[in-house]
Amino acid sequence: MVFTALAIAVAGVTADTRLIKLDPVPFTQVTISDQFWSPRRDKNRKVSLPHSLDSLGKAGNIKDFELAAEGAHTGYMGPVFMDSDLYKTLEAISYSLATDPDPVLEKKVDAIIAKIAAAQREDGYLDTYYEVNEPDKRFTNLAWNHELYCAGHLFEAAVAHYEATGKKTLLNIATRYADLLCKTFGNGPGQRMGYPGHPEIELALVKLWKATGNQDYFRLAKFFIDSRGSGFFAKEENKTYVPEEWTYNQDNLPIRQQTQIVGHAVRAGYLMSGVVDVARESNDEGLLTMVNRVWKDTVTKKMFVTGGIGPSASNEGFTVDYDLPNLTAYQETCASVAMAMWNYRLALLYGDGKYADVMERVLYNGVLAGYSLDGTKYFYVNPLASGGGHHRQGWFSCACCPPNEARTLAQLGGYAYATSPDALWVNLFIQGSVKCQIGQAPVKMDVKTAYPWDGNVSMTLHPAKSTPFGLMLRIPGWCSDYSVSVNGHKSSAPKQENGYVGINGTWKEGDQVTLSLKMDVRPIQANPQVSDDLGKIAYMRGPLVYCAEQVDAKAPLGSIAVPYGASFKVTREPQLLGGVVTLTTQGLSADNQRWPGGLYSEAVQPDRTDIKLIPYYAWDNREAGPMEVWIPTSPASPVISGLEREAKVEMSFVNWNSQPKGANDGHEPKSSGEQPAQCAHWWDHKGTQEWIQYEWPKAVTTDRVQVYWFDDTGRGECRIPQSWKLEFDDKGTWRTIDADYPVKIDSWCDVRFKPIATTRLRLTVQMQKGWASGVQQWRVWPVEE
Repeated sequence: MVFTALAIAVAGVTADTRLIKLDPVPFTQVTISDQFWSPRRDKNRKVSLPHSLDSLGKAGNIKDFELAAEGAHTGYMGPVFMDSDLYKTLEAISYSLATDPDPVLEKKVDAIIAKIAAAQREDGYLDTYYEVNEPDKRFTNLAWNHELYCAGHLFEAAVAHYEATGKKTLLNIATRYADLLCKTFGNGPGQRMGYPGHPEIELALVKLWKATGNQDYFRLAKFFIDSRGSGFFAKEENKTYVPEEWTYNQDNLPIRQQTQIVGHAVRAGYLMSGVVDVARESNDEGLLTMVNRVWKDTVTKKMFVTGGIGPSASNEGFTVDYDLPNLTAYQETCASVAMAMWNYRLALLYGDGKYADVMERVLYNGVLAGYSLDGTKYFYVNPLASGGGHHRQGWFSCACCPPNEARTLAQLGGYAYATSPDALWVNLFIQGSVKCQIGQAPVKMDVKTAYPWDGNVSMTLHPAKSTPFGLMLRIPGWCSDYSVSVNGHKSSAPKQENGYVGINGTWKEGDQVTLSLKMDVRPIQANPQVSDDLGKIAYMRGPLVYCAEQVDAKAPLGSIAVPYGASFKVTREPQLLGGVVTLTTQGLSADNQRWPGGLYSEAVQPDRTDIKLIPYYAWDNREAGPMEVWIPTSPASPVISGLEREAKVEMSFVNWNSQPKGANDGHEPKSSGEQPAQCAHWWDHKGTQEWIQYEWPKAVTTDRVQVYWFDDTGRGECRIPQSWKLEFDDKGTWRTIDADYPVKIDSWCDVRFKPIATTRLRLTVQMQKGWASGVQQWRVWPVEE
C-alpha cells in the first residue's frame, strides 16, 4: 500500500481556487453503532421526536393547519413562523424512518400530511398564518413574516419524506407551492422582485431541484441570492434605503460585496449555506470569493470556542469583531446547526479539512449542548458561563431549536463521509460502517473507535472485489501528532495536504487501516481582543470543549483558578453523564480572600482545591449551579465587602434567571450595564414595588449602605428604579430609615444614617413604569469605631 497525496480532479473557477466537489455519502448508507452518538440518536428517535409532536400539538402548530383547511379567520395560535417548526419535525421523523422504520410513527406522519394538504390553497399557496389571519396580504411583508422561510422548511421536509418512504404526498404539496413561487418571483413577464427576510428557502430549493429534476427551482434559488442586497425590503416598507438599517437581514450590501458576517446569526448561516449550494452548481466566482471572505471573518473574529456564533441577544446575532462574551453569549442552538450546515458544504466543495474541523467542533459542542441527556429539554441560548440560573426548557413559544436538534441528530451519518471519483473521504470518526460507490466499485468499510474519548480509529475495508482507490483521512486541526498503519504495518505517512492524508492502493477484502490521533489536553487562549477571556484559559481534549460546574467544585466556582501549565488527570467515568472522560487538576481558590480594610494588607495565600472539568455539552444535567468554560489562570483579587457577606438573601420575586445571592457575592461592578455572573433582579415584574432583604443570625449594627443598580439598556428590560428606601426590622415591625436616597447609574448610591441594630434589613424598590429593576451589589457597612 502506498501513502501518497492523491491526484484529485479539480474543477477550477480561478487559478487559485480548488473546487473538489465531493459527493456526500447519504446518511442512509451510514450505520452508527458507537457509545457516543448511538445513545443520543436512540433517545432522539424514542423520546425527543414523540415529545416534539406532543409539544407541537399543545402549542397549536397542527391546529393552525386545521383552521386553515376549514377557512377559519380566527383562532390562529403562535408566531408567524409556526408552520416551520412542524415541517422541521416532519423532516427529522422522515430521516428517522429512513434508518429505523416505525409503522406507528409513519402513520402519524401520514395523518399530519393529510392536514397540511387540506390547508393548501387551490393555487398552491400554503402558509397558515396568512390563510387564517391575513388572506389578502400574502407576500406583502417578506422582510419579517417568514413566508418564504416556512416554504423552505416545507421543501426540506418533503424531500426527506419522499426519499425516506418513496411517498409523494408531501412532495406534491411542496412542488405545487414551489411552482407558485416560480411563477411569482423573478425577472420575467408577470413576475416580481422579492426574496426572504429569513434565508433558508435557497438551500431548500436546491434540494427540491435535485429531488425532482425541475431546473426552475434552482433558478429561483439563484434569483433569491442574486437579488439580495438590492434594497427591496426598504421599498417594501416605502422607506428610503439606508443600507446599515438592513444589516439584520443581510440586505445591507449586494451579496457579492459582503465582506463580513453580519446580522441575525441563523439567517446568516442559512444564507451562506444556500450560497455555497448555488455556487457549487454555477461555478460563480463572485459568490465563491465572497463566501470565503465571510467565512474567514467568521472563524477568525466571531466564532465561539464551541464553534457557535452570534454573541448578542438584542439581534440574535453579530455586533463587532471579537465580541465573544461568556455569561451573555447568545449562541443560539439554531445558529450552531447553521454553522455545521455551512461548513459541511464548504468541506464538500473544497475537500479542505479546515472546514470539516469547524463542522466537527460545532457538532460536538455548540449543537450537542442544545439538548438534555434525557432528550426532553433544550437550550435556545447557550452561554459559556452561568451563575446557576440558566437551564434547558421543555419547549419554547419560538420552538425553532428543538426540531433543528432532532433533524441534525437523525441525519448525523451524512456528515461523516464523502467520495470523489477515485477516493473515499473520512470526515468524522464514528464507530459503525459506511457503504458507498467509488467509481463503479461498491465498497463497504467498518469502523471501530471510542472517539471522541480515544484517538484510535480502526477501519476494515470490504470492496466487492480487489479495487484501486484512495482513502482520504482527515487529520483534525487539534491533533499535534498522528500515525497510520496498514494491515498492522506502521508507515511514515506523507505530509497532510489540506488537512487530509491520502492512502492510495489496491484494496482487497479485510484490509485494515488504523489511524492513531494523539489526544492531549489542550489549553486554549483567546485573541487578546476578546476582553472577556483575558487572563483565562479554556480546555479541550480531542474535539470537545470542557467546562467546570459548581456541582463538582468544593470552592465557589467564581473563586477558582487553574494556573497556566497545570497538568490534568484524564479519567473515563462510564457512570457519569452517560459516560464521559473528565479532566481533573489541582487549582487555587480565592474564596478565603476578603479585604480586611485599610490601604494595605498582608497578602493571603489562596487555598488549593481540586478542580474537575466535564465536556461542555453535558453541563446543566445535574444539580443546578454556576458553570464556566473560560477559567482564570490566577485567583481573583480580594473582594471588598461588609456585613452583607454573612447574610441570607431573600427577594419579593425571583424568576428562572434571577439569583438573589448576586447582590452580596462581592463582585465589583464596572458599570450598571455590566452583566454579572449572578444578578439579583425582579424581571419580568415591571412598574411594581419589590424588595430584597438581608437576614443575619444575630443583630448587626450599621450606619451606611451602598447600592449599585443593574441596568441592561440596549439588550433587556431592567432600568434603574424610580425610587428606593431602606427598612429595618424593629422587633417585628418594619420601620423606614430616614435618609436621602440617590438614584444613579454607573456608580454607587451611598446612603448614611443614624446607627441601627437589626437582624433584618430590607431594600424596597419602586420600579419605573414599564420597566424592571435589579441590583448589581448591595453593601452594608458596620459602624466605624
